[in-house]
Amino acid sequence: MNEELELRYLSRLAELYPSIAKASTEIINLQSILNLPKGTEHFITDLHGEYEAFSHVLKNGSGAVKKKIDDVFGHTLGIAEKKGLATLIYYPREKIDLIRKKEKHMDDWYRITLYRLIEVCKRVASKYTRSKVRKALPGEFAYVIEELITEKSEVLDKEAYYDSIVDTIISIGRAEEFIIALSELIQRLVIDHLHVLGDIYDRGPAPDNIMDKLMTYHSLDIQWGNHDVVWMGAAAGQQACIATVLRNSARYGNLDILEEGYGINLLPLATFAMEAYKDDPCERFDIKGSHSFTTAETAMNMKMHKAIAMIQFKLEGQLIAKRKSFHMEDRRLLDKIDYEKGTINWYGKTYQLLDCAFPTIDFQNPYRLTEEEQGVMERLETAFLQCEKLQRHMMLLLNKGNIYKVYNNNLLYHGCMPMDKHGNFKKANIYGKTYSGKALYDVLEKYVRKAFFAIDRVEKEKGKDMLWYIWIHPDSPLFGKDKMATFERYFLAEPETHAEKKNAYYRLQNDEKAMNKVLKEFGLGEDAIIVNGHVPVLHKTGESPVKCGGKVLVIDGGFSKAYQKKTGIAGYTLIYNSYGMLLVAHEPFCTTEEAIARETDIHSDQIMVKMSPRRMLVGDTDTGAALKERIDELRQLLEAYRSGLIIEK
Repeated sequence: MNEELELRYLSRLAELYPSIAKASTEIINLQSILNLPKGTEHFITDLHGEYEAFSHVLKNGSGAVKKKIDDVFGHTLGIAEKKGLATLIYYPREKIDLIRKKEKHMDDWYRITLYRLIEVCKRVASKYTRSKVRKALPGEFAYVIEELITEKSEVLDKEAYYDSIVDTIISIGRAEEFIIALSELIQRLVIDHLHVLGDIYDRGPAPDNIMDKLMTYHSLDIQWGNHDVVWMGAAAGQQACIATVLRNSARYGNLDILEEGYGINLLPLATFAMEAYKDDPCERFDIKGSHSFTTAETAMNMKMHKAIAMIQFKLEGQLIAKRKSFHMEDRRLLDKIDYEKGTINWYGKTYQLLDCAFPTIDFQNPYRLTEEEQGVMERLETAFLQCEKLQRHMMLLLNKGNIYKVYNNNLLYHGCMPMDKHGNFKKANIYGKTYSGKALYDVLEKYVRKAFFAIDRVEKEKGKDMLWYIWIHPDSPLFGKDKMATFERYFLAEPETHAEKKNAYYRLQNDEKAMNKVLKEFGLGEDAIIVNGHVPVLHKTGESPVKCGGKVLVIDGGFSKAYQKKTGIAGYTLIYNSYGMLLVAHEPFCTTEEAIARETDIHSDQIMVKMSPRRMLVGDTDTGAALKERIDELRQLLEAYRSGLIIEK
């Protein structure tokens, strides 16, 4: 039977390579690819809606573009000229507009700039096959760019040949568009693959723009963060997730993401909030960050903030009661309040509430939505489900995303591996069955996909509710704390009530035995590396992102402006090229306008965390392993042709 299946497979392969010559050519092609340098991987995490900083880091490849400029020009260009060239590559169209206003001899500038860009382009293209470069070329200029960056041994006077091409580009008025095309090609080729380790959403002002950018990126994968998952839950119509997304947006003054970015009508919520809380200043529900709201706008936002927060607490209480297997009864807090005294029995202790105005609470049934609240949530659910742009973004998360990924001997996930204090994998109850370790990750991902794709209504509902579980549950690998103290931060003054105890994983990140156990669970050896984000590294207090002697890299350094006072920097990124792994710590990004006008780049400190003993090749990667397998299959096909088992066409 195995021989029959093998013959059937080889026959299918013969349809692609119908002769000895074609199969042999493909073997030669694949073998040559194996010996090219490994492509550069770019790791980035916890973007939290900070589109401008994300876009800039993407354009500069965390310093990779500058490195290529240095490699090409060395000491033949000054620092100012290199900065100018780098800025042009990042923002070609905008930079040309500025230069045109002050440069008197544009043709000379075009000529010099084109030659410099061609040299950089040659360097970044040198580690790829011509076929791969050809696929990356912009259609309009593909042929000409290929001519300029490909060495042509048959041309006797190469200088005159290239001069004539450049002169023609300038004379026919296409220099600016050609410069833009070359700059974007350099950006495209300098990074071979992008890893986004979660938390694209919440806090910052433009996660929708980040998602739009990722939708056009040439090669990427995404590991979901807890903030992404709660948006996925909202997009699937899970009402507790919808309320959470709105509350987070209100808290950071970013409701316009929903209204302007996704076209979701918030008027029903605003109308309800202004009526229900008209006599309530909602002082505990102020807006974080700096905003240019008027007094009236601030007052309205605070009322909307409180209105949706109370709806969230009710919906979460309903969900916890519905899903007994979640074992979260301790987080149903509305029924622990003495509404007459304004106190709460919080884990056996009595505390005074900071806000005692509860106009929408039925004291006898505190988790019941009022008729008005129910109407608001029904309209919001419909709006989220019918938002085409949001659904398109969620499909990107589903198509390119996973809860974890093993890639080139690295284990990538957003949060943690839930563990107990002894380093054993913590067991979690998922709808009556117990899971831990990799199996927990796998079953959670299965339910995420059920929320969107299940036909069975019961299974679909389980998937939707599981998205909320992943967002907030102590056993969720994307959360990793004993609780989310949202209610406490609004209503209780005592700091001990705000504390969120981290999972033991975070203490064990420097324990080699525990981390080796995690790697082994995912089929990796002790030489592999765990890369994760989620918990900001406090750089300014001396905390290092490099844990366990380099076995664990935590690359959340505070892309979100909300974290930067605490972390002291504006995010870590990681570069993994053919020479090794480079950790990059970024200072805060100014603005795109300043980056273009003053040629200010994000200042970045680089730390080599892993140096390869020799330059890594494609043959050393997962892609290389797949190519070697293909080569073996093609060799079997050759043997079948030569033995007469399969006949050439």
